[in-house]
Amino acid sequence: MAAMFGILLDIGYACFLLATSPFWLYRLIRQGRYRTGWKDRLGFVRRRHSPQPAIWIHAVSVGEVNAMATLIGQLRRVLPQYELLISATTDTGYARARTLYGPSHRVFFFPWDFSFAQRRAFERLRPNLCILMELEVWYNFTATARARSVPVTVVNGRISSAKGFPRYRKIAFLARPMFRRLALVLAQEELYAERFRFLGVPAERVRVVGSLKYDTAPVDEQIAELDEPMRRLHLATEPLVWVAGSTGDREEAVILDSYAQLRGDKALAALRLVIVPRKPERFDEVARLIEQRGYRLLRYSRIKEGRHTTAEEDRRCVILGDTMGDLRQFYRQATVIFVGRSLVPMGGSDMIEAAALGKPVVIGPHTDNFAETVDILQASDAVRIVSNGQELTKAIRQILLYPAIAESLGRRARRVILSQQGATRRTVEAIAELLGYRLPDHDGGIATPIMPPSPADTAQTPEA
Repeated sequence: MAAMFGILLDIGYACFLLATSPFWLYRLIRQGRYRTGWKDRLGFVRRRHSPQPAIWIHAVSVGEVNAMATLIGQLRRVLPQYELLISATTDTGYARARTLYGPSHRVFFFPWDFSFAQRRAFERLRPNLCILMELEVWYNFTATARARSVPVTVVNGRISSAKGFPRYRKIAFLARPMFRRLALVLAQEELYAERFRFLGVPAERVRVVGSLKYDTAPVDEQIAELDEPMRRLHLATEPLVWVAGSTGDREEAVILDSYAQLRGDKALAALRLVIVPRKPERFDEVARLIEQRGYRLLRYSRIKEGRHTTAEEDRRCVILGDTMGDLRQFYRQATVIFVGRSLVPMGGSDMIEAAALGKPVVIGPHTDNFAETVDILQASDAVRIVSNGQELTKAIRQILLYPAIAESLGRRARRVILSQQGATRRTVEAIAELLGYRLPDHDGGIATPIMPPSPADTAQTPEA
């Protein structure tokens, strides 16, 4: 039955790709996406160290790739005998994974969920365990893993209220066989755990361990010095810097309107603005918008290419963060941070990193993707939530004009993030147990095999 459904699903995938081919071709030609990784996506992946046992870890995009940094670090330390294989779905996720993990680990694009592609990938990779970050569960992937007796676990598990859960609930009768194949789900919170159980994961296989993202968000003293291109922006010497990070469509216009109003205040005339769009295909669009509003534009990519400017020149520019992987360095130099994709209904972006740096954080009302984090921050009065451009301007102005408020917000935000850390240890402990190992009691040790009970331990005592 499962094999027949897999064949029908292959046909459905093929029809979907054919019907949407104009969209994919447009993105390939105009946006430069999907130009690489075709062999990987068809299952032609390879190992680096084939004699070793292996753990296949998959993340969709940049956020999930960043979130697994501490997980990978601890797995390397406690299970050094396993080769770690890392896959990503998006171009940006793959590029980020190559940057973070490429020198030490095999990084590749996740194969399409055609049954033939998944079978080929499993034959070549021969994983002993598959780890999926947050949710990325696919039918043929899980079916192939089950056929080869490879356990699949979801870590940092979450099913969003905005898109994920409503979609799965509509097709629950089709999704449940796929979710029942999961060997273990390590959920971020109880709400997500309940949703995994509803979708078919046996209750005994679902645990709540917290979010890895709290562990991967370093506080300021844990971060290395700014790199040379970032120092050439001269932001570190500026008294007032507003960084709008991970922004989405239509937000930049609101931000620029707010910026114009703020600079009209004599006390804020020196305010610098940095805008970092979430998606790289929007960099040029946002650049045009900045210039259309009458501002001089300074693209950070030009600085990284070697362009030199003076501090006075920079002060007249709006900076566009049009590179990948540099948002954290921009956040470090901010006086106040707005975390985007939250003024518009896009689910919000990750505000954990900004909060961990001890910065005052402002967000919009649309934060379904990070609802638990927002609730915790809000309960501690460690975040400002605004509903529109007018409220955004008011919140940014208050934070900039009253340093005591800014310092208090940042201090409480950092304290909240530190209080939530520890999920990585619990996650690695569960993974090691699934593989038959026990973690050491102290840092620096490696996991040891769990010895099966001896016959004497399991023998029943005869009744008198």
